[in-house]
Amino acid sequence: MIIIAGKLWVDAADRGAYLAGCSSIVEQARGAVGCLDFALSADLIEPGRINVYERWRTDEDLARFRGAGPESDQAAQIRDAEVSKYRISDVEAP
Repeated sequence: MIIIAGKLWVDAADRGAYLAGCSSIVEQARGAVGCLDFALSADLIEPGRINVYERWRTDEDLARFRGAGPESDQAAQIRDAEVSKYRISDVEAP
């Protein structure tokens, strides 16, 4: 299993519009082969921060969905990012 997790920063005044513009991407991802979960959410404390969480079955599923990456106007709004890819070998209840 692959987990993509981290955070993006956009201008605080633009965060709501940025997230609204991502709703179709979230829908597409959740319908994509191999997507186990996909969420982008406003952080509760930092006004310009967006939390990123994705779970995929395989690298191939992730690569098929990603294609060329984010739309250019969305990418232009991102001021900074800290997002990592994690390979998970086992899952168990907390």
